[in-house]
Amino acid sequence: MRTLNRNRPIKEEEIWTLETEISHAEYDLGFIIGQPPEAGFVRRRIANEAKMEVMRHASTFLHPSLANDNGDWPAPEYALVVLNQHLPRFAPLLWQRAKLRLCADGGANRLFDGMPELLPDEDPEKVRVRYKPDVIKGDMDSIRSEVMSFYSDLGVKIVDESHDQDTTDLHKCINFISDCTAFSDKANLRVLVVGALGGRFDHEIGNINVLYRFSNMHIILLSDDCLIYLLSKVCHHEIHIQSEVEGPHCGLIPIGSPSASTTTTGLQWNLDKTGMHFGGLVSTSNMIQDGLITVHSDSDLLWTITIRKPS
Repeated sequence: MRTLNRNRPIKEEEIWTLETEISHAEYDLGFIIGQPPEAGFVRRRIANEAKMEVMRHASTFLHPSLANDNGDWPAPEYALVVLNQHLPRFAPLLWQRAKLRLCADGGANRLFDGMPELLPDEDPEKVRVRYKPDVIKGDMDSIRSEVMSFYSDLGVKIVDESHDQDTTDLHKCINFISDCTAFSDKANLRVLVVGALGGRFDHEIGNINVLYRFSNMHIILLSDDCLIYLLSKVCHHEIHIQSEVEGPHCGLIPIGSPSASTTTTGLQWNLDKTGMHFGGLVSTSNMIQDGLITVHSDSDLLWTITIRKPS
């Protein structure tokens, strides 16, 4: 049962969520007792949907020529987090985009070793000096001592949170970014996380869990092969496809909870008020059909799309 703390103001999204849950309960009850849903259900459902914010998404950060072409959208600001997995080939591009750059513990090893490998025609030491993070944060059980000394000598801020074993290193970094005052408008902040996928499955699930723990932030998990982000149920979503760098395979995953109703446009196999849950239908191996994808769901969903290899 959902409860609210009466000692604090109720947020608008909580009101919307409660109204929606009550409407769904009324709807289901009507069928259980053999009576059609009342007109009030329909009116409330339409009113709730009408006041939902439209959230726009675009992977322009992967496309050098489109990175600052946002039309009438506010220009996004980027933070970059490097985790302890293989650096994707486009890491130098994301580094250029980012205003703040963090390594999560062993991610510093990956940056130290991997960035010179991505830039083989340059002197490795000069590359390491040029691509030094602003912050290294985590429980410090993975970073090599020589890597820590190297970055410490360059003046990199190192935050040891080994006392906190209840949150992941990515969680710790997102907390730091959330509290950072360097960004003028947090609504336009995009957090790019590289090394988030691949390796141990429990680490991947931990990274996905961070998307739900910080559902009010725009966090994109990236690997060489694909990207993942959360589509919150409190918004309608418009996904503007950058066909030169992403697609065509995609998916919508109801990993947090089942979806009773999801509707999409722009996919080869669209959903029309379709239910999804594990043990039943899950929209994997779908395909992009149009340049604009729209998604509306009564449940939080993960959006994933492949990243194109260079031709």
